[in-house]
Amino acid sequence: MRFALVLLSFLLAVPAYADLRITRDHGGYVEQYKEKYQRIRKRGERVIIDGICNSACTLVFGIVPMNKVCVTPRASLGFHQAYYDKAFTFGMKVNSHEGTTELMSYYPQTIKDWISRNGGLTNDMKKIKNGKDLWKIVDPCPEDF
Repeated sequence: MRFALVLLSFLLAVPAYADLRITRDHGGYVEQYKEKYQRIRKRGERVIIDGICNSACTLVFGIVPMNKVCVTPRASLGFHQAYYDKAFTFGMKVNSHEGTTELMSYYPQTIKDWISRNGGLTNDMKKIKNGKDLWKIVDPCPEDF
């Protein structure tokens, strides 16, 4: 009985980590994503992109090691220029050169090359859907293929 209590207390004391599954993430504030992905990297968790990963969500590729990120057949990525919070610009989309430069600094060369081949970052969302172009950037999740 004592052994069972010791084992149970050990199991409760060890944090349980799980894969992060991204299914519908349209992005948000860059700083929040940087913090989130740094925590995931520190814990050694895996990220499965299983749907939409747009905008700041794509920072995962510059923060979490690429061998810890994979995509399913439902994955798609979306990239655009960074812009200031519309709450501070009276609802207008005002591009941030500094923010865009920072985003690009996080991306691995494979993403930078894809963005360059597709006309660079603009206000319009540029998407990569599942297939050869995406697989040049990130490996498919083995359990899904």
